[in-house]
Amino acid sequence: MENPDLQHSATPLWWQTGVIYQIYPRSFQDTNSDGVGDLAGVIQRLDYLSALGVDAIWLSPFYRSPMADFGYDISDHIDVDPLFGDLTTFDRLLAEAHQREIRVIVDYVPNHTSDQHPWFIESRSARNSEKRDWYIWRDARPDGGPPNNWLSLFGGSAWEWDPHTGQYYLHTFLKEQPDLNWRNTLVQNAMFDVARFWLDRGVDGFRIDVAAAIMKDPELRDNPVNPEPRRSRFGTEWDQYLHIHSYRHPEIHGIYRDFRRLLDSYGSERPRMSIGEVDYEDMEKWIRYYGESLDELHMPFGFHLLHARWQSDNVRRIVDTVEGNLPEGAWPNWVLGNHDEPRIATRVGLRQARVAMMLLLTLRGTPTIYYGDELGMQNVHIPSEQARDPWGKNVAELGRDAERTPMQWDAGPNAGFCPSGSAPWLPIADDYKLRNVAAELENPRSLLCLTRELTRTRRSSPALQLGGYRSIDASADCFAYIRQVEDQTLLVLLNFANGARPISLPHLGSGRLLVSTELDSRGPVDLSSIELRPNEGWLVQI
Repeated sequence: MENPDLQHSATPLWWQTGVIYQIYPRSFQDTNSDGVGDLAGVIQRLDYLSALGVDAIWLSPFYRSPMADFGYDISDHIDVDPLFGDLTTFDRLLAEAHQREIRVIVDYVPNHTSDQHPWFIESRSARNSEKRDWYIWRDARPDGGPPNNWLSLFGGSAWEWDPHTGQYYLHTFLKEQPDLNWRNTLVQNAMFDVARFWLDRGVDGFRIDVAAAIMKDPELRDNPVNPEPRRSRFGTEWDQYLHIHSYRHPEIHGIYRDFRRLLDSYGSERPRMSIGEVDYEDMEKWIRYYGESLDELHMPFGFHLLHARWQSDNVRRIVDTVEGNLPEGAWPNWVLGNHDEPRIATRVGLRQARVAMMLLLTLRGTPTIYYGDELGMQNVHIPSEQARDPWGKNVAELGRDAERTPMQWDAGPNAGFCPSGSAPWLPIADDYKLRNVAAELENPRSLLCLTRELTRTRRSSPALQLGGYRSIDASADCFAYIRQVEDQTLLVLLNFANGARPISLPHLGSGRLLVSTELDSRGPVDLSSIELRPNEGWLVQI
């Protein structure tokens, strides 16, 4: 199915035409020799990001936190943890990014707080606390066990016993991350005030963490047993149940309609956006987060390719399915990596990582690049004694440290991430002297140079930014599609095989090769008889 052009709008919005780049602040650039990246480090690297061709940066949490889950356990939503800097530094980052026409998206974590947050400290102080109902407290079952069979994503029960008040509280993640009660309007108001605080400072949007989790079944019913449990990325214990009562209660959509109205109230001169982390396996439920009138999230994250079998026919099927099911006017998003998932170069290999980058930057919709993927950074083996991720410590095979290692800037000590003599918070990759920004800038055929060429071409191409999408048959192991708007037509050809593949598309006539993933050829091509080299992609203007 070929989708309509960009929302039938003559004026596309920045988040629809732009490229988003995710920064995990702990691992991007350290400027104060403590081995942890900081906001000043992001400022230091803004010129790199501008040259890379990104239009927006998404910052993972930098708020005050005990760091039980490295910032996703927030103890103060409206301040910067001293580990990363302060509000003055954040304001400077925002101003300097905007000077370079780079938008700033920040993480918004609505499902839970830290157990050190003043709200929770007050909530657990007594059963009659004025904030008791800000969190989800319940009595034990008659046998003394937890209120239901809900599980924590990080392992074990989702309920923690509080001996001081004699009740359990709910935590979808660590016990140090108690869940907020979004059925309490005071909680809704307080969390919307958090969003207003950052919007008033000038942020351009929010990435909403575990957006699907904030509303649970009001009766807290047991989750049913999974009749067909199968091993997933969340572990065998998690897969024993269907988590239908602990996630995605239908009332959640009213919350996001209200949140959208909040964002829209800041006007159209500088439109603000929201992008949410939601489950994608159920297409119908995933689509609902756009809203029946496209009045909820601007985009639910498109995680459909994160765990896909990396074969051309399967990738084509996934993209066609997403495109064929999107409501008219809805805008897609595509992701190939983030701070919770193995790196794309590890999943598909370094050669196919180039094909993956061309795919990401030429599909219809908004691409999100994870820091370091433009270099081909791979997962790093983390010895058990150096593991930091609490999920990995609870469920060993699910650790996320491997994809969070420091950015590789140069061949100097600690890859240029932190000064010589400092110990980085996670180990540096063994290949950093060969795979780093400085080295790849000197190599005109590097993945970094390919990424820059693709973002440059995308920015100057109406078809890539605004055009429709239509897949076509090409050759075995090849994924081919057309991007077209008005009088510009582009053809993308991607060879997923480790061998050459001939392609004949005589009905398309001739064209001009704009970009090869090998960065060694361009110019006129006869589409009736071409051959893609192993692991090669082409972007052709017809």
